[in-house]
Amino acid sequence: MSNRLLIIEDDAALNQMLQLHFEDNGFTVAGVPTCREGLALLQGSAFDLILLDQQLPDGTGLELLHRIRDQDPGQAVVMMTGEHNLELAIDAIKQGAADFVHKPIVNDALQIVVDRVLENRRLAREVEALQPAPDDPMKKRELIGRSDAMLQVSKEIALCAGSGATVLISGESGTGKEVVARLIHAHSGRKGPFVAVNCAAIVDTLLESELFGHEKGAFTGATSRKPGKFELAQDGTLFLDEIGELAPPLQAKLLRALQEQVFERVGGTQQISTNARILSATNRDLLAAAASGRFREDLAYRLKVINISLPPLRERLEDIPLLTQALIEKIAQRIHKPPLQPTVEAIAALQSHDWPGNVRELENVLTQALVQARNGVLTPDLLPMKSSVAVGQSTSVQPVSAVTMATVFRTLDQVEAEHIQQVLNHTGGHKGKSCDILGISRPALDRKIKKYTLTLP
Repeated sequence: MSNRLLIIEDDAALNQMLQLHFEDNGFTVAGVPTCREGLALLQGSAFDLILLDQQLPDGTGLELLHRIRDQDPGQAVVMMTGEHNLELAIDAIKQGAADFVHKPIVNDALQIVVDRVLENRRLAREVEALQPAPDDPMKKRELIGRSDAMLQVSKEIALCAGSGATVLISGESGTGKEVVARLIHAHSGRKGPFVAVNCAAIVDTLLESELFGHEKGAFTGATSRKPGKFELAQDGTLFLDEIGELAPPLQAKLLRALQEQVFERVGGTQQISTNARILSATNRDLLAAAASGRFREDLAYRLKVINISLPPLRERLEDIPLLTQALIEKIAQRIHKPPLQPTVEAIAALQSHDWPGNVRELENVLTQALVQARNGVLTPDLLPMKSSVAVGQSTSVQPVSAVTMATVFRTLDQVEAEHIQQVLNHTGGHKGKSCDILGISRPALDRKIKKYTLTLP
């Protein structure tokens, strides 16, 4: 979508020249000669930027700027004037003008100003979007559980939050690694935003741009400069999830950014400083990956200054009653249904499961139960997983052994491998179609084919 530009300028020739210039550069442009017509247009239309002349037939630009900013404090306005008056420029900036340019107007110079103002506006919006709403439950998240393992995690968060050191959060998928990262940020005292990137969810060729940004024209489709997550996380925290999936060339660039605290945008030469704190997460052993040549050892140690290891849910089954209650309340609010009261038998059934998907799997199970529930009670028959505890059985629960569970449940890797193989068979081994069905990138599919030693038809 093109940027919308409003030009309020009574010099008809200049107004027309500016309209033609910006239309040639992909803008949608409207031009008017008076304050009255400008205000009328603003009543019915939204503009990304206003070019506003100081001397107009029915008022001054400063007067109109004041009225515009009263109506929309976020409106971007660039003032234009033929007067070389420092006080006028200061007044315009004080009243909220994004910039101030002098006549005669040079199109290329004005274009630079406009691009910079629009980029800053986009950046401000992205940062605002990354900030949680005042009532966002993410701000209130806490570690739920009283097991010794979770109490130890809480202590580690408290000790490292204010240190500024890099932290590697390790654990199986679904154990709550991002929750821990957000808690570290919340208790760090850093004023910037929490910015998260899933390194496994973005194709390698685009991940560099996502992290470090790019310059206009850096590659096909780069129609404007874009700030990366390192820039968005200034004064805050950058969380790199699934860091073990990072490609070797990006590992080198990330290491430099961590060591030198500088980076360049893709296609750029200017060094940009960063003070973002780096938190990362993985379900892999990075040092083992380094020993096998799949991950840089120096980067692994740089990321792992502090390591917090999250236990799988099967190793803290005593936390399930508390987790269940908290998740039921969260889910009920999200799907607009009253919370369920779990029976003793339901809790026993939940504690008898091995939870290969950990807390994420528990949340999915409880969501399904709430959707199906009719009488406000959570009973074992609502749980979409097999249980070794029958209704009415003793409530003294002992977790079943991994050997017993393995005869009933398959691991997530087994399920994923089988599903991917079925998709490959369905598409006749066509990787592009398979990626569309699976919703993953081509490099991610290649990694999984290699990981599970799958065969192409």
